[in-house]
Amino acid sequence: MALPDFLIAGVPKAGTTALHAALAGHPELFLPSVKEPKFFLSDGPPPARGGPGDVQTYQEHVWRQSDYEALFDPAPAGALLGEATPFYLHDLGAHARIKALIPSARLILLLRDPVDRAHSNWTHLWNAGLEPEADFLTACRAEPRRVAAGWAAFWHYVGLGRYGEQVRHLYEHFPREQVLLMRYKELKDQPAAALDRVCEFLGVAAGVLTAVPRENVNSHVVEHNGVNQVLRFLLRGGGTFGHRFPVPLRLAARGPLLTLLHRRRGARPVTTPEERAALMPLFADDIALLTEVTGESYDDWLSIDRHAAAT
Repeated sequence: MALPDFLIAGVPKAGTTALHAALAGHPELFLPSVKEPKFFLSDGPPPARGGPGDVQTYQEHVWRQSDYEALFDPAPAGALLGEATPFYLHDLGAHARIKALIPSARLILLLRDPVDRAHSNWTHLWNAGLEPEADFLTACRAEPRRVAAGWAAFWHYVGLGRYGEQVRHLYEHFPREQVLLMRYKELKDQPAAALDRVCEFLGVAAGVLTAVPRENVNSHVVEHNGVNQVLRFLLRGGGTFGHRFPVPLRLAARGPLLTLLHRRRGARPVTTPEERAALMPLFADDIALLTEVTGESYDDWLSIDRHAAAT
């Protein structure tokens, strides 16, 4: 039975794609080319409805165990197996599923300042033409309605960043020695040292990996104008009109539509002090809980007037 020995289990927009790409280059490790198989996010088929683009994403879930195990079939003999699905930390039900199937699994968590993580999350979906709200704070305030309507976890800009609750629950299922907590800025600012730390945690040779590929980086924000508003409408399914077409046809149209959407790019997005001040009350109690649960200080995340690069 081919099941992973380790999981990059959290969190979205905190360097998990880059870490996956880096670890795939280690000769003692094997990670499948399919990133985010999302196997442990459900006990069966994924939901059939959700927010803009969610239905297509749900169709990509590897939810059958036989298909999940097949992802690791190409691994060379003796390699440690791993995969990256950064939603596993947020999905509390996934903790029990992982424990039941692979109780000895090692779990790697990359944590990022929750406000900056949320902003990067919003920018990602905005650039993809899927986020209907042009204002970051308005999108965050819409979260309760979106959750109630069944929008997938990637739309939970605030909820995904309440790590204290999630880590506490994870520690109820796994001993701390099986969990590696890292910060996004470690991987960003000191990649070689961060990769050595991961390798030592996994029990493979350190000093092999020295660089982290630039993956999935929000280096720009797409302009908000009339033409792009129409393109976004079409990328989100085009309302009743768009849903007349089968999913494969809608997916085939995404590439050309995204090319048009990205024809002109605005400045690199940053989190403003005003946005931090508005959102920090939603995270302050959870940051305190994270400190209590882990014994590590995250007080720097509480600062309002600072640049996002310090996350």
